[in-house]
Amino acid sequence: MNYNVTEIAERIKELRKILSYSQQDMADKIAISVDEYNAYENAEKDFPVSFLYSCANIFGVDIIELLTGEHPRLKGYEVTRDGMGLPIKRRESFEYYHLAPHFSDKIGEPFLVTAPYISGNEYTELQTSSHPGQEIDYILSGSLRVSIDGREEVVNEGDCIMYDSGKAHGMAAVGGKDCIFFAVIMKK
Repeated sequence: MNYNVTEIAERIKELRKILSYSQQDMADKIAISVDEYNAYENAEKDFPVSFLYSCANIFGVDIIELLTGEHPRLKGYEVTRDGMGLPIKRRESFEYYHLAPHFSDKIGEPFLVTAPYISGNEYTELQTSSHPGQEIDYILSGSLRVSIDGREEVVNEGDCIMYDSGKAHGMAAVGGKDCIFFAVIMKK
């Protein structure tokens, strides 16, 4: 599903105004510059998942509400069949599939993520982000180079890494092939 960046930006702007937050307030809460925040809110830049997650957390809404304008309504359980997650294109080259978009009152956001291998990932500086909560990533195939607060690890198929996602973190597929992993972002 391709989301209209302008519509998402409008939802973020309206929620910010309803809650009487200034753009500076939001930038401070997300730990980005006000210029960067303004670029997102004015739909001049596409949104990384960490930005959307932070906004949803601040506003007290589900990330799906920011993406689609709809409130998840399922209670009890949700089954997502193979290949049927809600696709979210939010980070350069990474593919995210939300695995429980219709389940309400989630305490965690489950994603199936594909990090593409790009030659040189082993050596380039990783782009980092942060968002409130904790994250756990379980590697299904491939290898993932992960930086958390300046420390680096390489996790491989069958490995799992859990971390405080409020710390600067970044990742890239290494080892010559894409990395597919299951990620759960948990709210604080």
